[in-house]
Amino acid sequence: GEGLIKKVMKDVMDIDVQLPFPRMTWHDAMETYGIDKPDTRFDLKLVNLNETVKDVDFTVFKSALEAGGHVKGINVKGEADNYSRKKIDALTELAKKYKAKGLAWLKVTDKGVSGPIAKFFTEEQMSALLEKMNAEVGDLLLFVSDTHYMVVCDALAAIRNHLGKELKLYDPSQFNFLWVVDFPMFEYSEEDGRYYAMHHPFTRPKDSDLDKIDTDPANCLADAYDIVLNGFELGGGSQRIYEEELQDRAFKALGFTQERIDAQFGWFVDAFRYGAPPHAGFALGLDRFAMLLCGCDSLRDVIAFPKNTSATCPMSKAPTPVDNDQLKDLGIEVTEYESEEN
Repeated sequence: GEGLIKKVMKDVMDIDVQLPFPRMTWHDAMETYGIDKPDTRFDLKLVNLNETVKDVDFTVFKSALEAGGHVKGINVKGEADNYSRKKIDALTELAKKYKAKGLAWLKVTDKGVSGPIAKFFTEEQMSALLEKMNAEVGDLLLFVSDTHYMVVCDALAAIRNHLGKELKLYDPSQFNFLWVVDFPMFEYSEEDGRYYAMHHPFTRPKDSDLDKIDTDPANCLADAYDIVLNGFELGGGSQRIYEEELQDRAFKALGFTQERIDAQFGWFVDAFRYGAPPHAGFALGLDRFAMLLCGCDSLRDVIAFPKNTSATCPMSKAPTPVDNDQLKDLGIEVTEYESEEN
């Protein structure tokens, strides 16, 4: 994969990229950038503040931490005077789109630290916060707290990417490739009360975590990998499960009954009985790669015949109505009805 990308970058862009590409674990990507496809062309990293603010008498932080949640912040260097309350409110609305309840903030000035939450900090606590965030006069500090780790990460990652573009913190002509590795095998849905495969149910766990499929699925890591370019997932893949017994355990961890396994994946599991060698997969999104190489903002700019916003093909006019004979051949019956609104 790296060799292919190196050749494309040289042939198309006349850029010599250095191999091997940097590697970062999923955990480090989330902790540092709040997202598993980080744009590493600029700094503006997330800071974990759980220990730093645990004794601060600010209800929003305290309630999140008492419930096992998280508090993270970012230091927008030198921008305290450039961000009015109106502009900060716009960032707050952006955070809310990612399920955050709000956005706390502080400004470091030559007269001290100002902001709605400054009054909740003792002098010692504020000093510890400023040191932890490497804050200096002129800096704008932004904070998100929540009981859910992903809410904190998603909201701050969105703000970080927004500020990176708005403040022109990176060189648009720069190409930063990165491997993100060691993804979680599973992710838990509180709504459904069960685990789902983060990639797909056939991803192989790391050899060191084979036992965790049964005993500790929340901390079971997968032998999966994504290649990231400038904040976009350019491609990815994984080592695959090739043993019937291990595949059965993975299905069971996902809450599948034997009946469901047989019904949905029986053909797949049966194939293991004939012997499957160790194997892996990796694929690149070539249209996305083309988009980034061309400096475009949309895949539509590099697709020959893109659909329009109503999912219609301007060239072929697809989708078009299907005649009854075709529907009959496929065993499909269409029933027309009026909506309740009509």
